[in-house]
Amino acid sequence: MSGRILTYRQAVVEAMAEEMARDERVFLMGEDVGKHGGAFAASKGLFDEFGPERVKDTPISESIIVGAGVGAALTGMRPIVEIMYIDFIGMALDSVVNQAAKVKYMFGGHARVPLTIRTAFGAGRGNAAQHSQSLETWLTLIPGLIVVMPSTPYDAKGLLKSAIRNDNPVVVIENKLLYGESGEVPEDDYLVPIGRAAVRREGKNVTMIATSRMCKFAESAASKLADEGIQVELIDPRTLKPLDMETISVSIAKTHRVVVVNEGHNTGGYSNEISSKIMDKCFYDLDAPVVRVAAEDVPIPYNSILENEVIPAEKDILAAVHKVLES
Repeated sequence: MSGRILTYRQAVVEAMAEEMARDERVFLMGEDVGKHGGAFAASKGLFDEFGPERVKDTPISESIIVGAGVGAALTGMRPIVEIMYIDFIGMALDSVVNQAAKVKYMFGGHARVPLTIRTAFGAGRGNAAQHSQSLETWLTLIPGLIVVMPSTPYDAKGLLKSAIRNDNPVVVIENKLLYGESGEVPEDDYLVPIGRAAVRREGKNVTMIATSRMCKFAESAASKLADEGIQVELIDPRTLKPLDMETISVSIAKTHRVVVVNEGHNTGGYSNEISSKIMDKCFYDLDAPVVRVAAEDVPIPYNSILENEVIPAEKDILAAVHKVLES
């Protein structure tokens, strides 16, 4: 590490700027990504640096945005397309699911779709039910898609650069409340490998697997549990598909107990997928059932008090660890 501190937002912008400068085939398009710099300022300055041919504002039509991206990728470009909120990706699912994810397979590997889809997700901003969802599980269902979810500025830059260089469609899911978080980001060119988890904290009593912003809550909870003599091993998957089960399995063989934390809903959320894979691969290493921490099965409320009750919080993580240790 260089000691240089950037925000998550700055890391995203820098990743795109470096890749656009490195490869003239890379361009960005989406709603308000140009002069406005994006709804979350996550493309600020790119329009001034690269101009309207490389940073394109689009109509308010997710289907057009992703469809054009698929077409550009098929003809040799390496587009980055932004879906402002993951809640709206349903408008583009045909292009994502039936085109981007399937073309390479259906053409026997002779066609490539080097498409990067960036989108923002998550609750906690009072954006209400239509702008606060965690729909990553939808995307992990689809063979042919790679899905990554960085939790730190370092990973936001490194995973995005890996996505842009990949010859397959990659969905990069960024949490809205992480854009202002700061962390070390080297000036040197680097990549974070797709499909490799990070062990954020080592421990011997419980394996905790947490995604995106939930890693921040999990780290805080782990620090408090350490004061009780409970050592948590915290794993950040970083890539949801393919999931790094090797790192997870090694940890579970050591701790024998697991808590999974994800912001998606309890029913059908990504915590279920992780738990299922653990049962398939690590069943005989478990001394207790897997405990999940997830959002309640209700639309995300606008009211801040209700919103905070619906999404996972540190108190829920602490309770889950105590539960799994008592099993």
